[in-house]
Amino acid sequence: MDIRVTLDGQPVDATLNDSPAARDLASLLPLTVGLKDFHGTERIGDPPRKLTTDGAPEPAAAKAGDIAYYAPWGNLALFYEDGPAASVDLLVLGHIDADPAQIGGADRITVEAAS
Repeated sequence: MDIRVTLDGQPVDATLNDSPAARDLASLLPLTVGLKDFHGTERIGDPPRKLTTDGAPEPAAAKAGDIAYYAPWGNLALFYEDGPAASVDLLVLGHIDADPAQIGGADRITVEAAS
């Protein structure tokens, strides 16, 4: 599923996968979330509610550019460095095609449905 993503006012190409959690995120669009750094690998922010984890795909380690959802905390994560080992708690929702430095410096993300 193609989406429109803006990082600090700069548009970037992005897609969501077809997982139930990604579809649940899409139901919240348009969405703007403030971001903060976490462990020097990702920018995290809180959507307005927790996303479904039903039918979650097999765990996969996040890679730079991945949009993910950390279920225990209910936050979105934008990875600008490769993440830790695969975890059932981290659901990869999609991917942002942007330079990792742009993701790593972002303070705000806006996600909208592609027209």
